[in-house]
Amino acid sequence: MLQQYNRIMVAVDGSKEAELAFQKAVNVAKRNESELLLVHVIDTRAFQTVASFDSALAEQATEMAQKSLDEYIEKAHKHGLTSITSTIEYGSPKMIIGKQLPKEKEVDLILLGATGLNAVERLFIGSVSDYVIRNAPCDVLIVRTDLDNQLPPKKKGE
Repeated sequence: MLQQYNRIMVAVDGSKEAELAFQKAVNVAKRNESELLLVHVIDTRAFQTVASFDSALAEQATEMAQKSLDEYIEKAHKHGLTSITSTIEYGSPKMIIGKQLPKEKEVDLILLGATGLNAVERLFIGSVSDYVIRNAPCDVLIVRTDLDNQLPPKKKGE
């Protein structure tokens, strides 16, 4: 019997890496006839000041995230997917993507774009993908390549 994924989650943030993950998630969802769950996590730590939480910045981030999710939904529909849901979450991306949503939404596959963190950045802040790989209760696919399984061209200085 072949492995069947029923609910596939892909984390999108507008980055090139997330776009690659989205493209592959659409293809996997089509092959499995599964639901695609698009997730954008707004890291609330980025909006905190010494005194208080900056709600104006959070509202702006939410509007931008919703616009981005709407574009991803439209692309997925154009590729023939019909079962698509999306969510904007607030908090720690690691915890939400790696633990909270997979359990709440009964996700059986997570796709994430590979991050561009260097060794020092990983040491101090860690990467979301590292955390998700270690803690997710389901399969995880880290996407590094395009639909032709080719690495995207590197930018100058990388």
